[in-house]
Amino acid sequence: MMVRFMHEKRGTNKGIPTLILAAASIDDVVVIVAYSALIGIYTGNAIHLGWKVASIPLAIVGGIVIGLITGMILYRVFDRFNPRATKRALTVIGVSIVLVHFGEWLETLSIPFAALLAVMAIGFVMLERREHIAHELSSKLAKIWVFSEIILFSMVGAEVNLQVAVEAGFRGAALILIGLLFRSIGSLLCVLGSNLNWKERLFVVIAYLPKATVQAAIGSAPLIAMQGRGMATGPGETILAVAVMSIVLTAPTGSWAVAWAGNRFLTREEHPQPEGEI
Repeated sequence: MMVRFMHEKRGTNKGIPTLILAAASIDDVVVIVAYSALIGIYTGNAIHLGWKVASIPLAIVGGIVIGLITGMILYRVFDRFNPRATKRALTVIGVSIVLVHFGEWLETLSIPFAALLAVMAIGFVMLERREHIAHELSSKLAKIWVFSEIILFSMVGAEVNLQVAVEAGFRGAALILIGLLFRSIGSLLCVLGSNLNWKERLFVVIAYLPKATVQAAIGSAPLIAMQGRGMATGPGETILAVAVMSIVLTAPTGSWAVAWAGNRFLTREEHPQPEGEI
């Protein structure tokens, strides 16, 4: 949706969609590092908590730097050889997969690296240096994502124990709502000193409400970790059930709310980019 708002030039005069994309990616890095520390403690692995906390900014900086360098190399390669849009998209996907595996390898050496942030930085470089290439890549990747998200959410749904989900019911929903309340307060506090007006600040709060992809990606990870350790899997099943519940409760209504708020709260630039040029 943020990409769509960029195309429509909604809120772009203040960089609001870009702000939310960047902040969300950093937020994911923090969450994944915190998750790694907690699951390590729970499963009995030796964890240096101080190093884990210090690794958050190191992972962010490392991911951005490597992503920027990779992005600059890619757009120069594209300039020189001028491949078709499909080949460009496949190249970016291939490089992104390599970066993710590179990040996993660095983790075995206890070196922090935010691979997903590096992948996002590649997109930022493309948009800044070669905007027409960035829009072509966005169009191709959007089509691939339609198929990919079906696989992702189908696999997560196949792991859910419905009985556990029913048992988690009210308590799980209450936990999600309390979390969203404090998340909304935090989002509002973060933009209080900005140049955004109150409608735009409210949009930022609403944009942080939907939960889906990260929950789907790591919701089953605790269950897998507990199974691998031969531990009781009850807590892992509960975590997965609540993760799926958060998707069901927030993704549809949150997506509608973001679309509604974006159309009403974000100012559209006077000369939006024609659809045919995107």
